[in-house]
Amino acid sequence: MNMLDMRGAPDATQFAAVPHPTPTAAADRSARLVDPGFGRVFTDHMVTIRYSEAAGWHDATIGPRQNLSFDPSTAVLHYAQEIFEGMKAYRLDDGGTALFRPDANAARFRASAERMAMAPLPEAIFVDAVKAIVRAERDWIPAMPGGALYLRPFMIASEVFLGVKPSSEYLFAIIASSVGAYFKGDAPAVSLWVSRDYTRAAPGGTGAAKCGGNYAASLIAQADAIRRGHDQVLFLDAVERRWIEELGGMNIFFVFDDGTLLTPPLGGTILPGITRDSLITLARDRGLVVREERYAIDQAAADARSGRLTEAFACGTAAVVTSIGAMSFGDDRFTIGNGGAGQVTGALRSALVDLQLGHSPDPYGWHVRLD
Repeated sequence: MNMLDMRGAPDATQFAAVPHPTPTAAADRSARLVDPGFGRVFTDHMVTIRYSEAAGWHDATIGPRQNLSFDPSTAVLHYAQEIFEGMKAYRLDDGGTALFRPDANAARFRASAERMAMAPLPEAIFVDAVKAIVRAERDWIPAMPGGALYLRPFMIASEVFLGVKPSSEYLFAIIASSVGAYFKGDAPAVSLWVSRDYTRAAPGGTGAAKCGGNYAASLIAQADAIRRGHDQVLFLDAVERRWIEELGGMNIFFVFDDGTLLTPPLGGTILPGITRDSLITLARDRGLVVREERYAIDQAAADARSGRLTEAFACGTAAVVTSIGAMSFGDDRFTIGNGGAGQVTGALRSALVDLQLGHSPDPYGWHVRLD
């Protein structure tokens, strides 16, 4: 493959292709992919598309990954008009590559833009841009189990001004990172610290948008969880501080002894996860009852102790499906099930991964093969 191979790209959006002057040598790339971790190994190229009120979306380019340069008064630096997505490209057994539900990411990206008063990127252009970066960087997908090319589409307000108003100019970009497992270690499940002091989102806020401010606000609570010896933080609602909502970057499910599943309902304060939506569909098609209902933390503790709550898991693009073994809420710590991976959790994870990797039939049209 040459420095920037865009063969097999029949998409409507035309990208100016700028080859990297010094692409990573194959041997160096292979060494980096042995144990890439998560979010630290980056590929050679990036996609950029610009927007202005006068020209609309224009200058679609795929070229060398490089630093961005901004005027100190660029809008994003002051008013945080910024959104992003997270998705993966997978290597198939026959050497091909595939995406998983890129149309859903495109739709969520558009919804996030509208909530943040940003110019919405047409969904078809978003998908074409994702395909373009994957075709160019397919050799960066690790061959290890669980390896993938993590894609980070993002958009920022790029107008230079200090007035409080929506920007009239935006920069859309996609960078790519070779990744392995999100959680490190051999533990079969993670533990959660339930925050009493901080909330993630409030009614009428930006909880359903994938914007950087939501994550910035969660970092102090996540640091608190780590300091207390836990893997992740779990947020409660902002009004009553009672109802379970989501983790710092993942949705949550509960499994009960009668085989039913429960996940907190959407409604503006919870990110509508694509993995969450996929698992609801997969579970229901396997005959499982899935309830989207509020679930109180004190009830979860009681159900765990009585044996009614048998499993819990977090889900998201990065973590896929991860078992939750224990939670702590103040001085109250309780174990869920046997404290490890559950059977329902494992079955749903396998079903999801099999679809992503093309190992099972796809009646939903989620598996999008590129080559």
